[in-house]
Amino acid sequence: MLPPLKPIAMKERVSLVFIEKGQIDVKDGAFVVIDDTGIRTHIPVGSIACIMLEPGTRVSHHAAALAARAGTLLVWVGEAGVRLYAAGQPGGARSDRLLYQAKLALDDAARLKVVRKMYEIRFGEKPPERRSVEQLRGIEGARVRKMYQLLAKQAGVDWKGRNYDYTAWDNSDTANRCLSAATACLYGICEAAVLAAGYAPAIGFIHTGKPLSFVYDIADLFKFDDIVPHAFKIAAKNYSNPEREVRLMCRDVFRQSKILRKIIPTIEDVLAAGELEVPKPAEENIAPAIPNAEGIGDVGHRS
Repeated sequence: MLPPLKPIAMKERVSLVFIEKGQIDVKDGAFVVIDDTGIRTHIPVGSIACIMLEPGTRVSHHAAALAARAGTLLVWVGEAGVRLYAAGQPGGARSDRLLYQAKLALDDAARLKVVRKMYEIRFGEKPPERRSVEQLRGIEGARVRKMYQLLAKQAGVDWKGRNYDYTAWDNSDTANRCLSAATACLYGICEAAVLAAGYAPAIGFIHTGKPLSFVYDIADLFKFDDIVPHAFKIAAKNYSNPEREVRLMCRDVFRQSKILRKIIPTIEDVLAAGELEVPKPAEENIAPAIPNAEGIGDVGHRS
């Protein structure tokens, strides 16, 4: 019998890897990718935050179960990571955190405080006083459009606005394709961090009504630090395969900026701005029949 897995804290992990055209399985206790010729490539699943599965990959039940126990998110994406189709739960949900997040989202005053904190983190200054969430969203949208224009001009890119059709990907201009590829990578590791911390990706504060609303909220706090400027620089160089260059760029930027050390503390900081306490379980609640062992990973990780 193998000893029980102990998840590595999110901040200590490699951000992401991409896998395409291979069978993912567990052989001799190791997470491996087997290509058409039978060659095995070992993947250190427990030390990776997110594995992006591109077309041509097949995942065994054993491999999916091992990734879940290790707290590694599996994300099914399109070619070059430019679309995000589905994601597997890495085992991070916690009822107290989910209730806390929902309580903040449903309380109008608390939600406004959280949105104001997101605005402050994103733009480095406090938002105007006495503004509703809708008004702050409008102000944010205007500033973001200006930031896109400025960064595109600095990179020498002919920018016509953030516009693309995911059903006709090849019809998009290079700049939009680069931006979409970069944000898909960012969404992957942000979702892994949100789940590892025990929160729900769907319960957002600025974005709502989407399965990844909260992921979009958190990703926006980091998007313009490095990802968008580098994506524009790649778009300006006319690479034959710009999406691949963007993926490599994201890998290097995530490692150099140590973004995985920042995401979960930022989530906690943002939610704490709502000034509500984590709900306590009711006295009549039934305790779990099999208590979870204490883990050593991030808050929310199962052992």
